Amino acid sequence: MQSQSSIEDGLDGIYAFAISVTKRAGRLLLEAVERRFRNDTEGSGGDTYAEKDNAVDLVTKTDADVEAFIKGEIAAQYPSHRFIGEETYSAGASRDYQIDEQPTWCVDPLDGTVNYIHLFPMFCVSVGFILNHKATIGVIYAPFQDSLFSSCTGRGAWLNETQRLPLVRNPIAPMPVNAPAGCIFSCEWGKDRRDLPDSNLHRKVESFVNMAAEIGGRDGKGGMVHGVRSLGSATLDLAYTAMGAFDIWWEGGCWEWDVAAGIAILQEAGGLITTANPPNDPQTTEIDEVKLGSRLYLAIR
Repeated sequence: MQSQSSIEDGLDGIYAFAISVTKRAGRLLLEAVERRFRNDTEGSGGDTYAEKDNAVDLVTKTDADVEAFIKGEIAAQYPSHRFIGEETYSAGASRDYQIDEQPTWCVDPLDGTVNYIHLFPMFCVSVGFILNHKATIGVIYAPFQDSLFSSCTGRGAWLNETQRLPLVRNPIAPMPVNAPAGCIFSCEWGKDRRDLPDSNLHRKVESFVNMAAEIGGRDGKGGMVHGVRSLGSATLDLAYTAMGAFDIWWEGGCWEWDVAAGIAILQEAGGLITTANPPNDPQTTEIDEVKLGSRLYLAIR
């Protein structure tokens, strides 16, 4: 097994490989979409979908096919590296956190599966490389829009390999003085749709209304944000935060493959990501460094 120092010395090659394999995986997604345009189901099984936990937690044949492609490419190039993918993890019996100090690829072959099924263009391939528990390389490719987000520690974060992130850099625009007022706030509806007072659905609706309400409204909780956005992909939410298009992203229930690549890109773009658990004292509590596997995240551009 390679030592950590030798892997760090070879990060440029790993980064180039990650970009290449993510682009090629994205083309597989686009080819599957184009077959649907032509109503050509030969060899694709019609790309039917199945439910996992409920009717909004879906998986398609394309999810599995693209993950198998990425896993095979990584195994051929880096046989000693570990691999964690959404579909192989979901199919297993264990729900334990599986990332350790070993070099690990953390992959979501199709984030935004519901969007993909409905041909809403906000879906992507997400490939993260984790070294000693830290998201070190991140590559996200949204093939319908031909948008590639990428980063490697110490090498900057980029859009389409040419535009440094965040987009506005000279200088980087500060957060609004009265944030969250004046911000674009991003959060997803999530998969928990139970109509119960203590469900995640009700908590999120409460948060949406708090953020949107006028200043002084909602018993002082009104945020008066400029807008609330839900892309249907936590991975792309993070990429858009790194880009500077979103000011704040908050989400609960994310798995490692949802966020690994996005965390790498956001941090390299100079953004902040931490736990979304409320601090005991907002004025004095130190901001914890993000931990993969925490499931609950707050990101600020």
